[in-house]
Amino acid sequence: MSAPPYRFCPQCGSPLDLRSLKAADPPRLVCRECAFVFYLDPKVATGVVFSVNGGILLVRRAIEPSYGKWVFPGGYVDRGETLEAAAVREVKEESGLDVRLRHLLGAYSYPGNAVILIVFAGEVRGGSLQMDDESLEIRTFPPAQIPWDQLAFLSTTQVLREYLGLPRTA
Repeated sequence: MSAPPYRFCPQCGSPLDLRSLKAADPPRLVCRECAFVFYLDPKVATGVVFSVNGGILLVRRAIEPSYGKWVFPGGYVDRGETLEAAAVREVKEESGLDVRLRHLLGAYSYPGNAVILIVFAGEVRGGSLQMDDESLEIRTFPPAQIPWDQLAFLSTTQVLREYLGLPRTA
C-alpha cells in the first residue's frame, strides 16, 4: 500500500498509523493517542444522460482528471444533498439546462477508484445551453458520431452504451 493520504488525527492532531483492526478488514488509519479511526470513505457523484435535438449532450472537460475528454454532465454530491438534487444541479451548472430525471440508469464503481457514480436518464425541461468554467466545449453528438475514443472515463463509455442499448464492451 502507498503512503496514507492523511498523516494527522482530525480530533487531536496526533500522528495516524496504518493498522489492521480486524483480520478480514483492510488496514485503517488509527490515531496513536485517542484511537480515532479515520475511515477513507468513497465519494459519491451523479450524472445525467439526455438528448437535445436528437443528439446526446456531452461536455469536454477543462479540469483534471481527463482534461480535454468528453463526458455527460455530472459531479459530486454535497453532504446532505439528495442524489436527484445533485444530478439536476450539476446539469444546470455544466450546461445551463433544466432537466427532469426520468429513471435511474445505474450505479458504477471500479476497483481502486474512490468514486461511486449514480447515473440517471433525463429530459430537458428548459434553460438555455451554456457552459461553465469546468468545460472547454459543450455539444450534442448523434449516437453514430459519439467520440468513443475520446471519452473521459470507463464509466462514461459504459453508461452511454447502456443508454443507447448497445452491447457492453470487454
